[in-house]
Amino acid sequence: MKKPAKTSQQPTPRAAAKPVAKPAAKPSRKAPAKSAPKPVAKPARAKSSAKPAAKPPASTLKTQRALRDRERATRRPSRTPGVQVLSAPQLTAIPWLVHGFSTRTGGVSTEYGSHQLNLGFTEEDTRPNVERNRQKFIAKVLAASPVAKLKAAPPAKPWPLVLLNQVHSGAIHRVWGANPPEDARLTLRDARRGSAPQTAGDGLITNARGVLLGVKVADCYPIILADRRKKAVGIFHAGWRGTVQRIVEKGVGEMRRHFRCRPQDLVAVIGPGIGACCYEIGEEVESRFESQFAYAPTLFEDVFDSWSLKTKYPMLFLNQRAPGHGEPALSRHLDLVKANRQQLLDAGLPAENIHALGLCTSCRTDIFFSYRKERVTGRMLAVVGIR
Repeated sequence: MKKPAKTSQQPTPRAAAKPVAKPAAKPSRKAPAKSAPKPVAKPARAKSSAKPAAKPPASTLKTQRALRDRERATRRPSRTPGVQVLSAPQLTAIPWLVHGFSTRTGGVSTEYGSHQLNLGFTEEDTRPNVERNRQKFIAKVLAASPVAKLKAAPPAKPWPLVLLNQVHSGAIHRVWGANPPEDARLTLRDARRGSAPQTAGDGLITNARGVLLGVKVADCYPIILADRRKKAVGIFHAGWRGTVQRIVEKGVGEMRRHFRCRPQDLVAVIGPGIGACCYEIGEEVESRFESQFAYAPTLFEDVFDSWSLKTKYPMLFLNQRAPGHGEPALSRHLDLVKANRQQLLDAGLPAENIHALGLCTSCRTDIFFSYRKERVTGRMLAVVGIR
């Protein structure tokens, strides 16, 4: 009777040990895994702290920059098939004057978009395309003149186009005429010395008929001068370097010396160019203007730049100040229209004889080429002539 009792007691502890070890280990490992994702609330704190820093400072600089911010996004070039030429009403009223400011639409070039009117010999475009674009532009300018509208057809032969090798200088040359007439290249002659043609400069003046004077631009300002009594014209390429060298003021002096023009008889038109809303400069440009002009402080303004890294990523520029109370992201801007207007006033032109189209090439890349905005872009032309 004692032997069967031993066999019944041995299996009981083995059977109890197996179920106890397995369920005890499983719930202890799964319990902390369920409660782990609860304390993860860090993204909400980062958003709440970044909101006040992203707001711009409450000042007039914000409204001063609002228009530029809306226009800052690059616009697509217009697909208008025809050539568009801009003109100034003050110059159109002079019957013997021919002038025009080109746009980027209506050409045969495709390097900067479809149907682009590139009028400068660039690395991207071909010479045949540029020459064809120039022919179309000159034909449009001559056909748009008041005298040509009275006739049944535009002139049969296009006028020769006189251009310079622009070097951002204050050099100005007189055009005595084109030789031969059908040549559309630069022909400059020194009447006294009979020297070889000079090609470097940024200003042209003439009283010869049937010749178009032109300057190439892609953010710099083209400025046209016309004497209503002496029938003399001039055109100038005014970037910041030409402006600081007083090219427009010198141009008035050259027209007085060669054609005996009086400043009160001159009409000045400042064409399209990069406006103060988009023309950001550095300390070098500011110091150059301050060394040349007593009124230089009036040509600059501090503008709030909402596209700067300091504004877009405020967490990268943390300091001891509270969010929203740091130094605003300001950039120094130059007003070239005001600078050249002041030079014309100093040269003796009445304020009512100075006009500006008021179009910014950097804001309106849909109709203008802008080197500052696009970097790789074409060139426009501004021309003037005497019929």
